Amino acid sequence: MGTSGTNRPERQRKTALRLNLLLLRGSRHWLRVALILLGIYVSLPFVAPTLMRLGLEGPGRLLYTLYSPFCHQFAFRTFFLYGEQPFYPRFNVPSDLTPFETYAVDSPEFKEAVMPYLPSGTSADELDLNAFSPALQFGSRAFLGDERMGYKMTLCARDIAIYIAMFIGGLIYSIPTVRRRLRPAPLYLYLLLGIAPIAIDGFSQLLGYPPFSLWEPRETTPYFRVLTGALFGFMNVWLGFPYLEASMRETRRQIEAKLARAGIET
Repeated sequence: MGTSGTNRPERQRKTALRLNLLLLRGSRHWLRVALILLGIYVSLPFVAPTLMRLGLEGPGRLLYTLYSPFCHQFAFRTFFLYGEQPFYPRFNVPSDLTPFETYAVDSPEFKEAVMPYLPSGTSADELDLNAFSPALQFGSRAFLGDERMGYKMTLCARDIAIYIAMFIGGLIYSIPTVRRRLRPAPLYLYLLLGIAPIAIDGFSQLLGYPPFSLWEPRETTPYFRVLTGALFGFMNVWLGFPYLEASMRETRRQIEAKLARAGIET
């Protein structure tokens, strides 16, 4: 008992030392860790449709499931790979692309995906594809694609643009001269360029559909989804990363000073 009590402060000291060294390492390499995580997060949405195309449906469906809590995954707002078009917008989108409804009406895979969300006794052929109904929304979320349309990514067009922009912005921020000189974006600029476009676009769509129906329903073009998403992603980096760098720099300074007082070189 006496030996155990004597060793306890020593164990606590070693544990504290390990934690401090871990925090120090994290504060020195936080940007690298962030870029690795972002890189993985923006890569897997491309992997899932590729797996589906190769017939590896089990791993592919697992990726769609893992990303499902983070995105609505509506097929008509998401990029597709390996199909006739990269995007299948709804009929009311001003676009030269063939509408989603034109493909969905002939897709057995879509009809199978939408069946669980139809009223009892209703067939998929009776679904009004032009109405923004819960059946259309949930069905298009469950629909992963087919041989003709290809297979959708695990994140919608706007979300994938956000995270790709953050990854690219992080790479730019990792350039030493940029990292030293860049200051956080002014809040008004973040609101103007990052928040306002995506908020106006999103709410103008939402409020056009039931139960609000304040005006004629509208859908944004895929290009505008990408633009607003990319602006939001870049502005997140410009605003957030300099603050993170300052916080990590202060953490490094405090831990290095603490370890120096303990006679430990870092």
